Amino acid sequence: MVIGAAMLFLLQAQRIVSTAPSVTEMLYALGLGDRVVGVTTFCHFPPDATRKPKIGDYLHPNLEVIVSLRPDLVVVERTGVRQPERLPSLRLNVLEVDDGTVAGIYESIERIGAAAGVPERASALNTRIRGELDELRRRTAGLPKPRVMFVVGRTPGRLEDIIIAGKGSYLDEVMRLAGGENVFADSAAAYGKVPLEQVLARNPEVIVDMGEMAQTVGVTAEQKRAVAALWDRYPALAAVRQRRVFAVASDIFVVPGPRVVEAARALAGMIHPGAGF
Repeated sequence: MVIGAAMLFLLQAQRIVSTAPSVTEMLYALGLGDRVVGVTTFCHFPPDATRKPKIGDYLHPNLEVIVSLRPDLVVVERTGVRQPERLPSLRLNVLEVDDGTVAGIYESIERIGAAAGVPERASALNTRIRGELDELRRRTAGLPKPRVMFVVGRTPGRLEDIIIAGKGSYLDEVMRLAGGENVFADSAAAYGKVPLEQVLARNPEVIVDMGEMAQTVGVTAEQKRAVAALWDRYPALAAVRQRRVFAVASDIFVVPGPRVVEAARALAGMIHPGAGF
Protein backbone atom coordinates (compact mmCIF):
# COMPACT_ATOMS: atom_id res chain seq x y z
CA MET A 1 0.00 0.00 0.00
CA VAL A 2 1.05 3.59 -0.52
CA ILE A 3 1.44 5.34 2.82
CA GLY A 4 -0.80 8.26 3.69
CA ALA A 5 0.20 11.09 5.99
CA ALA A 6 -2.04 9.87 8.84
CA MET A 7 -0.21 6.56 9.05
CA LEU A 8 3.36 7.83 9.08
CA PHE A 9 3.82 8.37 12.80
CA LEU A 10 2.41 4.93 13.58
CA LEU A 11 4.85 2.95 11.50
CA GLN A 12 8.28 4.02 12.77
CA ALA A 13 9.90 1.90 10.08
CA GLN A 14 12.85 -0.24 11.17
CA ARG A 15 13.84 -1.96 7.90
CA ILE A 16 14.01 0.59 5.09
CA VAL A 17 14.84 0.14 1.40
CA SER A 18 15.90 3.17 -0.62
CA THR A 19 15.39 3.16 -4.38
CA ALA A 20 17.22 6.44 -5.11
CA PRO A 21 20.55 8.05 -4.13
CA SER A 22 18.74 11.17 -2.90
CA VAL A 23 16.58 9.08 -0.56
CA THR A 24 19.63 7.24 0.77
CA GLU A 25 21.38 10.51 1.59
CA MET A 26 18.28 11.78 3.41
CA LEU A 27 18.00 8.60 5.45
CA TYR A 28 21.61 8.84 6.58
CA ALA A 29 21.36 12.57 7.28
CA LEU A 30 18.44 11.72 9.57
CA GLY A 31 20.61 9.25 11.47
CA LEU A 32 18.76 6.24 10.05
CA GLY A 33 21.68 4.48 8.38
CA ASP A 34 21.42 1.52 10.74
CA ARG A 35 17.84 0.91 9.56
CA VAL A 36 18.71 0.93 5.84
CA VAL A 37 18.69 -2.64 4.53
CA GLY A 38 18.92 -1.98 0.78
CA VAL A 39 20.09 0.71 -1.66
CA THR A 40 20.71 1.12 -5.39
CA THR A 41 23.99 0.57 -7.19
CA PHE A 42 24.17 4.36 -7.67
CA CYS A 43 24.09 5.14 -3.94
CA HIS A 44 27.66 6.33 -3.29
CA PHE A 45 27.23 8.53 -0.24
CA PRO A 46 27.89 8.24 2.57
CA PRO A 47 30.55 5.52 2.19
CA ASP A 48 28.63 3.17 4.51
CA ALA A 49 25.81 3.07 1.94
CA THR A 50 28.09 1.34 -0.55
CA ARG A 51 28.27 -1.63 1.84
CA LYS A 52 24.51 -2.16 1.96
CA PRO A 53 22.76 -4.89 -0.09
CA LYS A 54 21.98 -3.69 -3.63
CA ILE A 55 18.45 -3.76 -5.01
CA GLY A 56 19.41 -2.94 -8.61
CA ASP A 57 19.85 0.37 -10.35
CA TYR A 58 17.88 3.55 -9.99
CA LEU A 59 15.45 3.03 -12.86
CA HIS A 60 15.10 -0.76 -12.63
CA PRO A 61 14.98 -1.95 -9.02
CA ASN A 62 14.89 -5.71 -8.58
CA LEU A 63 11.55 -6.42 -6.91
CA GLU A 64 12.52 -9.94 -5.85
CA VAL A 65 15.58 -8.63 -4.03
CA ILE A 66 13.52 -5.92 -2.36
CA VAL A 67 10.99 -8.46 -1.08
CA SER A 68 13.78 -10.73 0.17
CA LEU A 69 15.08 -7.92 2.39
CA ARG A 70 11.77 -7.92 4.31
CA PRO A 71 11.41 -4.13 4.45
CA ASP A 72 8.65 -2.47 6.42
CA LEU A 73 9.14 0.65 4.30
CA VAL A 74 10.28 1.23 0.71
CA VAL A 75 11.00 4.87 -0.14
CA VAL A 76 10.83 5.77 -3.82
CA GLU A 77 11.50 8.97 -5.72
CA ARG A 78 8.77 10.26 -8.00
CA THR A 79 9.91 9.77 -11.59
CA GLY A 80 8.44 8.87 -14.95
CA VAL A 81 8.90 5.21 -14.02
CA ARG A 82 5.89 4.27 -11.94
CA GLN A 83 7.65 2.15 -9.33
CA PRO A 84 5.09 2.91 -6.58
CA GLU A 85 2.30 1.31 -8.61
CA ARG A 86 4.19 -1.98 -8.82
CA LEU A 87 5.47 -2.23 -5.26
CA PRO A 88 2.16 -2.16 -3.33
CA SER A 89 0.99 -5.21 -5.27
CA LEU A 90 3.73 -7.06 -3.40
CA ARG A 91 2.19 -5.98 -0.07
CA LEU A 92 5.00 -3.53 0.61
CA ASN A 93 4.56 -0.22 2.39
CA VAL A 94 5.67 2.46 -0.05
CA LEU A 95 6.43 6.11 0.59
CA GLU A 96 6.78 8.21 -2.56
CA VAL A 97 8.67 11.50 -2.29
CA ASP A 98 9.25 14.27 -4.80
CA ASP A 99 12.65 15.89 -4.24
CA GLY A 100 13.08 17.54 -7.62
CA THR A 101 13.12 21.03 -6.10
CA VAL A 102 14.57 22.59 -2.96
CA ALA A 103 11.06 22.82 -1.50
CA GLY A 104 10.61 19.16 -2.40
CA ILE A 105 13.77 18.27 -0.48
CA TYR A 106 12.35 19.84 2.68
CA GLU A 107 9.04 18.03 2.28
CA SER A 108 10.74 14.71 1.52
CA ILE A 109 12.90 14.98 4.64
CA GLU A 110 9.81 15.70 6.73
CA ARG A 111 7.87 12.75 5.33
CA ILE A 112 10.73 10.30 5.70
CA GLY A 113 11.39 11.51 9.23
CA ALA A 114 7.72 11.03 10.11
CA ALA A 115 7.62 7.52 8.61
CA ALA A 116 10.65 6.53 10.67
CA GLY A 117 9.35 8.12 13.86
CA VAL A 118 12.01 10.84 14.01
CA PRO A 119 10.10 14.02 13.08
CA GLU A 120 12.22 16.14 15.39
CA ARG A 121 15.37 15.14 13.54
CA ALA A 122 13.72 16.04 10.23
CA SER A 123 12.72 19.44 11.57
CA ALA A 124 16.25 20.10 12.87
CA LEU A 125 17.83 19.02 9.58
CA ASN A 126 15.54 21.26 7.53
CA THR A 127 16.18 24.18 9.86
CA ARG A 128 19.93 23.77 9.36
CA ILE A 129 19.66 23.51 5.56
CA ARG A 130 17.36 26.54 5.34
CA GLY A 131 19.64 28.58 7.56
CA GLU A 132 22.76 27.77 5.55
CA LEU A 133 21.05 28.45 2.21
CA ASP A 134 19.66 31.74 3.53
CA GLU A 135 23.16 32.74 4.58
CA LEU A 136 24.48 31.91 1.10
CA ARG A 137 21.72 34.01 -0.48
CA ARG A 138 22.70 36.95 1.71
CA ARG A 139 26.35 36.63 0.76
CA THR A 140 25.65 36.52 -2.99
CA ALA A 141 22.85 39.12 -3.02
CA GLY A 142 25.11 42.10 -3.67
CA LEU A 143 27.46 40.37 -6.11
CA PRO A 144 27.30 40.44 -9.92
CA LYS A 145 25.27 37.61 -11.47
CA PRO A 146 27.39 36.00 -14.19
CA ARG A 147 25.68 34.02 -16.96
CA VAL A 148 26.10 30.33 -16.16
CA MET A 149 25.53 27.15 -18.16
CA PHE A 150 25.44 23.73 -16.51
CA VAL A 151 25.95 20.80 -18.90
CA VAL A 152 24.52 17.51 -17.61
CA GLY A 153 24.96 15.40 -20.75
CA ARG A 154 26.51 15.28 -24.22
CA THR A 155 28.35 13.00 -26.63
CA PRO A 156 31.58 11.84 -24.93
CA GLY A 157 34.59 13.69 -26.31
CA ARG A 158 32.48 16.04 -28.41
CA LEU A 159 30.40 19.17 -28.01
CA GLU A 160 27.37 17.49 -29.55
CA ASP A 161 23.94 16.52 -28.20
CA ILE A 162 24.49 18.94 -25.34
CA ILE A 163 21.93 18.61 -22.54
CA ILE A 164 21.69 21.55 -20.18
CA ALA A 165 19.96 22.32 -16.88
CA GLY A 166 17.09 24.61 -17.76
CA LYS A 167 14.00 26.22 -16.33
CA GLY A 168 12.37 24.29 -13.51
CA SER A 169 15.34 22.04 -12.86
CA TYR A 170 16.93 21.47 -9.47
CA LEU A 171 20.21 22.82 -10.83
CA ASP A 172 18.52 26.00 -12.04
CA GLU A 173 17.57 26.67 -8.42
CA VAL A 174 21.06 25.87 -7.20
CA MET A 175 22.62 28.21 -9.76
CA ARG A 176 20.41 31.04 -8.52
CA LEU A 177 21.20 30.21 -4.89
CA ALA A 178 24.88 30.43 -5.80
CA GLY A 179 24.43 33.91 -7.26
CA GLY A 180 24.43 33.07 -10.95
CA GLU A 181 22.03 33.62 -13.85
CA ASN A 182 21.19 30.49 -15.84
CA VAL A 183 21.62 31.34 -19.53
CA PHE A 184 18.97 28.72 -20.30
CA ALA A 185 16.48 29.81 -17.64
CA ASP A 186 13.92 30.29 -20.42
CA SER A 187 14.21 26.75 -21.78
CA ALA A 188 11.09 24.72 -22.47
CA ALA A 189 12.37 21.68 -20.58
CA ALA A 190 14.05 21.25 -17.20
CA TYR A 191 16.79 19.23 -18.90
CA GLY A 192 16.80 19.79 -22.64
CA LYS A 193 19.09 19.36 -25.63
CA VAL A 194 20.55 22.50 -27.21
CA PRO A 195 22.76 22.96 -30.30
CA LEU A 196 26.28 24.30 -29.91
CA GLU A 197 25.28 27.32 -31.99
CA GLN A 198 22.81 28.33 -29.29
CA VAL A 199 25.50 28.03 -26.62
CA LEU A 200 27.77 30.30 -28.65
CA ALA A 201 24.96 32.80 -29.16
CA ARG A 202 24.13 32.98 -25.44
CA ASN A 203 27.82 33.24 -24.57
CA PRO A 204 27.93 32.00 -20.95
CA GLU A 205 30.51 33.53 -18.65
CA VAL A 206 30.79 30.35 -16.59
CA ILE A 207 30.48 26.80 -17.94
CA VAL A 208 30.10 23.86 -15.58
CA ASP A 209 30.39 20.60 -17.50
CA MET A 210 29.76 17.12 -16.13
CA GLY A 211 28.32 15.95 -19.42
CA GLU A 212 30.33 12.77 -19.80
CA MET A 213 30.94 12.06 -16.14
CA ALA A 214 27.59 10.67 -15.03
CA GLN A 215 29.57 7.89 -13.39
CA THR A 216 31.08 10.20 -10.82
CA VAL A 217 33.27 7.64 -9.07
CA GLY A 218 36.86 7.30 -10.23
CA VAL A 219 37.02 10.29 -12.59
CA THR A 220 40.64 11.44 -12.93
CA ALA A 221 42.11 14.93 -13.14
CA GLU A 222 43.27 14.08 -16.67
CA GLN A 223 39.70 13.32 -17.72
CA LYS A 224 38.55 16.65 -16.31
CA ARG A 225 41.29 18.50 -18.19
CA ALA A 226 40.22 16.80 -21.41
CA VAL A 227 36.65 17.98 -20.89
CA ALA A 228 37.72 21.56 -20.28
CA ALA A 229 39.95 21.40 -23.37
CA LEU A 230 36.92 20.70 -25.57
CA TRP A 231 35.68 24.22 -24.94
CA ASP A 232 39.09 25.76 -25.72
CA ARG A 233 38.21 25.32 -29.39
CA TYR A 234 35.82 28.25 -29.00
CA PRO A 235 37.96 31.10 -27.62
CA ALA A 236 35.23 33.65 -28.36
CA LEU A 237 33.17 32.25 -25.49
CA ALA A 238 33.42 34.49 -22.43
CA ALA A 239 33.87 31.46 -20.16
CA VAL A 240 36.84 30.27 -22.22
CA ARG A 241 38.45 33.72 -22.41
CA GLN A 242 38.16 34.13 -18.66
CA ARG A 243 39.31 30.54 -17.92
CA ARG A 244 36.06 29.77 -16.18
CA VAL A 245 35.20 26.38 -17.64
CA PHE A 246 34.86 23.82 -14.87
CA ALA A 247 34.71 20.06 -15.42
CA VAL A 248 33.01 18.47 -12.42
CA ALA A 249 32.21 14.93 -11.38
CA SER A 250 30.31 14.89 -8.13
CA ASP A 251 26.98 13.51 -6.96
CA ILE A 252 26.29 16.74 -5.06
CA PHE A 253 25.17 18.36 -8.32
CA VAL A 254 22.77 15.64 -9.45
CA VAL A 255 21.46 14.16 -6.19
CA PRO A 256 18.92 16.54 -4.62
CA GLY A 257 19.10 16.16 -0.86
CA PRO A 258 20.83 17.30 2.31
CA ARG A 259 24.01 18.17 0.39
CA VAL A 260 22.24 20.92 -1.56
CA VAL A 261 24.18 23.40 0.58
CA GLU A 262 27.47 21.80 -0.46
CA ALA A 263 26.40 21.96 -4.13
CA ALA A 264 25.38 25.61 -3.89
CA ARG A 265 28.62 26.58 -2.14
CA ALA A 266 30.71 24.73 -4.71
CA LEU A 267 28.92 26.53 -7.54
CA ALA A 268 29.26 29.85 -5.74
CA GLY A 269 33.02 29.29 -5.62
CA MET A 270 33.08 28.82 -9.41
CA ILE A 271 30.74 31.72 -10.10
CA HIS A 272 32.36 34.13 -7.66
CA PRO A 273 36.06 33.26 -7.43
CA GLY A 274 37.85 35.10 -4.67
CA ALA A 275 34.66 35.66 -2.64
CA GLY A 276 35.62 33.04 -0.10
CA PHE A 277 32.94 30.40 -0.70
